[in-house]
Amino acid sequence: MANSTFMQAEAEVRDLMDQYWNWLRDQTSLRGVSDWIEITTPYLDRHNDHLQIYARPDQGVWLLTDDGYVIDDLVQSGCKVESPKGQHMLKCALAGLGVNLEGGALVVKTSRMDFALSKHNLVQAMLSVGGLFCTMESDGLIDG
Repeated sequence: MANSTFMQAEAEVRDLMDQYWNWLRDQTSLRGVSDWIEITTPYLDRHNDHLQIYARPDQGVWLLTDDGYVIDDLVQSGCKVESPKGQHMLKCALAGLGVNLEGGALVVKTSRMDFALSKHNLVQAMLSVGGLFCTMESDGLIDG
């Protein structure tokens, strides 16, 4: 690719990335819920519902959680998430994202500086864990 063509393409991609960031900002909403901030994202789960996460400051860090939404959805759908194989799948889905499973909720504790990455990783974890429904279904890990 000629240098000027590359530079034009790079400028166009930068413009497209700005459009994406603007879309992401415009499609994300915040709402106070008790002592939490509910963040509604433009990302959709398997039911075409917008993913929501909850954030609040907690002893000098930020606590981010799905409030148990994703695991509860799998359990209500009959997934055997407590089985050894189900637990292994959950562990693999969360590996490398810095997201923990605490009492059925996906949870991240993060600093202000790492908030954006941690929020992104929590959304990724929610999508990944929610996507286990298909894998669990094909592996016979769903009741009914």
